[in-house]
Amino acid sequence: MHKALTILVASLIIFNAIITPCFADPMRKLGRGIANTLTGVVEIPKQVYQVSKEEHIGKGITWGFLRGLGLGIARTAVGLYEVVTFPFPQPADYEPIIDPEFVFDDWAR
Repeated sequence: MHKALTILVASLIIFNAIITPCFADPMRKLGRGIANTLTGVVEIPKQVYQVSKEEHIGKGITWGFLRGLGLGIARTAVGLYEVVTFPFPQPADYEPIIDPEFVFDDWAR
């Protein structure tokens, strides 16, 4: 019984070591797609804040809002695309399509 359990555990460890790299990138693409689909709208306050900080509040409220709206629509569309196409390595090696990869990555640049 002890020998069978040892063989089972060793087999599971080897199987996990072989299979995990095969699914790591598609799962990251799927997670990134879900995150960007749900958080695309966060681009609006992010851009209002960033433009206000770099320029002034008036420009942040107007240009920052419009910029955030456009980037939010783009991020949501890219997120939906990545959710639908996550099993396929497009672009090459499941690289992110939009930069930054997630909306919160460069919030306070």
